[in-house]
Amino acid sequence: MSTPEKVGVLLVNLGTPNNPSVPAVRTYLDQFLNDPRVLDIPPLLRWFLLTFVILRSRPAESAHAYEKVWDERGSPLLYHSVDLQAGLEQRLADRHFALGMRYGTPSIESAFRQLMDAPVDRIVVVPLYPQEASSSTGTALEEVYRLAAAEWKVPSVQVVPPFFADEAFVAAWATVFSEATDAFQPDHVLFSYHGLPERHILKGDPKHTGDFTKGRGHCLASDTCCDTFGDANRHCYRAQCYATTRALTAAFGVEPGGYTVSFQSRLGKDPWVQPFTDQVIPKLAAAGHKRLAVLCPAFVADCLETIEEIGMTAHDQFLEAGGEAFKLVPCLNAHPAWADALAKIIGRL
Repeated sequence: MSTPEKVGVLLVNLGTPNNPSVPAVRTYLDQFLNDPRVLDIPPLLRWFLLTFVILRSRPAESAHAYEKVWDERGSPLLYHSVDLQAGLEQRLADRHFALGMRYGTPSIESAFRQLMDAPVDRIVVVPLYPQEASSSTGTALEEVYRLAAAEWKVPSVQVVPPFFADEAFVAAWATVFSEATDAFQPDHVLFSYHGLPERHILKGDPKHTGDFTKGRGHCLASDTCCDTFGDANRHCYRAQCYATTRALTAAFGVEPGGYTVSFQSRLGKDPWVQPFTDQVIPKLAAAGHKRLAVLCPAFVADCLETIEEIGMTAHDQFLEAGGEAFKLVPCLNAHPAWADALAKIIGRL
């Protein structure tokens, strides 16, 4: 009689400081920005910028922002992830779950060790990023592969692919969006995605020349390069964001002209993908939109970028520009519809 296979599921997200203090935020930012997949510049230059520029001023600014979103349970990103894990454990009781953050705690290494000590026969890795990017999915998988490769008996590892337009993911968002907006009745919907430097997009384009100042392949070569999705841009983060938008607007019943796509959270002076959320917001108010609903489908859990950057800063910006009502649609978090959807996605492997 054969022994049933023991499957481990490793949930991976970006991470969060241990608390909103300046020292804790500095430690977190140091780990995050020292990742060459995030700040992809020569090591010596990265060290100089972190040591003498970023880590001198940024921790205090970020700590102040984190204080705004911290509540009695702590970091929303962390406790929503913990709640999601609990929901998945109820739905997939035959699997062993562990949660790891790429930066901060609990670490991917501690979660990986938890599964190896179970022990499990196979690990299913779930990067909690709907769209793929080297600075999110890529660095998380690199860490998992590093840990797996260090084992004497290298475990079998499978990865849930990006689910940016997966029907289960879209259905979960449709439920959350409906609950948030049925009474609100927006006259326009903004899809705000996390931004990326343009060079990150170009480096992922297989047809790019390698010269970021001259020749371009498919990505960012025109204003319409993301209007369709195919072999030329199937691994492009920006194209996946637009594919998510098309799937969600169809599910929500939002007509063309009733929504806008933008990108938030840019940092530094390098060119980032456009249009920028903080520039789009006042333009929407100036165009006569009074009731704006904003959702952030690059995030599955509410965090600093959704609660503070959109729910507070963008909210105030819209009202100051002449808007009358602003609604931040919550992320999927641990909503039962999302737990059902993700259990379905995981169950395919």
